[in-house]
Amino acid sequence: MQLVRRGRAAARRVAVAIAVGVAVPVARLAPQGLPDHLSDAEFWHMVTDFSEPDGYFRSENLLSNETGFQTVIPQLLATVEPGGVYFGVGPEQNFTYIVATRPRLAFIIDIRHQNAVQHLLYKALIELSDNRADFLARLFSRPRPAGLDASTSVDSLFAAFAGVAHDSLFYSRTLAAVKDHLVKDHGFALSQVELQLLEHNLDAFYEAGPELSYNFFGGGFGGRGMPTYAALMMQNDNAGVHRSYLATEAAYRTLREFELRNLVVPLTGDFGGSKAIVTAGSYVRTHGAVVTVFYTSNVEQYLFQDGKWLAFAKNVSTLPLDSTSTFIRSGRAGGGFGGGMRTSLLQSIQLLLKGVDEGRVQSYQDVLQTSHE
Repeated sequence: MQLVRRGRAAARRVAVAIAVGVAVPVARLAPQGLPDHLSDAEFWHMVTDFSEPDGYFRSENLLSNETGFQTVIPQLLATVEPGGVYFGVGPEQNFTYIVATRPRLAFIIDIRHQNAVQHLLYKALIELSDNRADFLARLFSRPRPAGLDASTSVDSLFAAFAGVAHDSLFYSRTLAAVKDHLVKDHGFALSQVELQLLEHNLDAFYEAGPELSYNFFGGGFGGRGMPTYAALMMQNDNAGVHRSYLATEAAYRTLREFELRNLVVPLTGDFGGSKAIVTAGSYVRTHGAVVTVFYTSNVEQYLFQDGKWLAFAKNVSTLPLDSTSTFIRSGRAGGGFGGGMRTSLLQSIQLLLKGVDEGRVQSYQDVLQTSHE
């Protein structure tokens, strides 16, 4: 009976924290912690049962437009230790942050179900390719150029692919292999719509190749000069260190190991919704772990516009956090964004929640002004 009372008291504390937007203290559990891999059944259960219905966004976002996304990694690594849990949004930029921070588990949460399917496409292509060159050949449906090996620099890697034309037969074989790998090898029950989305996503990489940009489906909102896939992969951290997941063979192998162990879990969910963030956070808490990194891009800007940002803050307050838990977002300290979302910012998650609780965060400008580059 005493245990029941304690359980109810704990539940009440959590409910109160959710209501007022205060971070819930982390309950450290025994060393069983997070699993070192998820079974196919566990992975698919999360993808389907932790998710919310498909939602709307203004563009398809097949890739990032944030050229400065690597610049915060040195400071991030000085703040966050490996072994936590990563939350993020959007497509490929998450891979670079995952490789850098080495979490035990990663959840990618995006309002567009297409993003989850795109991550399943990446998962299949990465698992089928044991090196960078083979991965890019499959991603772009282009024959692998000669002379590439584990020592090839990222600049030379993309230079080699730049002059290779796409191959329709290669594309057809790749698409068939991706579907077989996900459906037959993993046993994922993909719907007909999801199979069509796989094809839709691969089509874009086939058509545009390394020159694919955020504008491919008219998603640039009239902007020009959006960076290409190749350009994003060849960025560095402003100290000359190339940190993309394709920068080195070792970085790619690290990501591939995450995928092979089913540890990059794509969810469909609204940051201001009632399920995806809270359910994933509950899983993390149950396993005695902490969310150490939450990459939000500039989604919070749209949450403020849609009147959902406080709901997002409330969702974040339910996550197991500690003093190192850090937001990564896009924008400029003091406000603004700049062309191509060139600046990335860091912020303590707990300090932001404290600001919300004290009424000091009323707008997205307030969020940016309390972040740092």
